[in-house]
Amino acid sequence: MTTETQTDNKEQARLRWQCRRGMLELDLFLQSFMDKAYENLSPEQKQTFSVLLETPDQMLLDYLTGRVIPYDKDIADVAKKIRLAAGPDA
Repeated sequence: MTTETQTDNKEQARLRWQCRRGMLELDLFLQSFMDKAYENLSPEQKQTFSVLLETPDQMLLDYLTGRVIPYDKDIADVAKKIRLAAGPDA
C-alpha cells in the first residue's frame, strides 16, 4: 500500500467519523454518499465536502434536502451530489 493510498484511507476514515451526526436523516444522506459517490469527486470537491461537514446540522439538512440552496456554488454542487447519492426520494 502506497503512502498516498494510506493518506487517502485515513482521510476517508476521518470523514466517515465526521458524517456521524445527531440526526438520523443526516447520517443516512452522508453515509450513502460516502459509500456511493465520494470516490468520484475531484480533489477540489473533496475539499468542499470537508468544508460542508462543518455546517451546523439543521442548515446541513436544509442543504441536503434542497429546502435551502447554498450561496456558494461549489457547496451547492456537492450538496446536490449528496442528495442524488441518497436516491430519488431524498
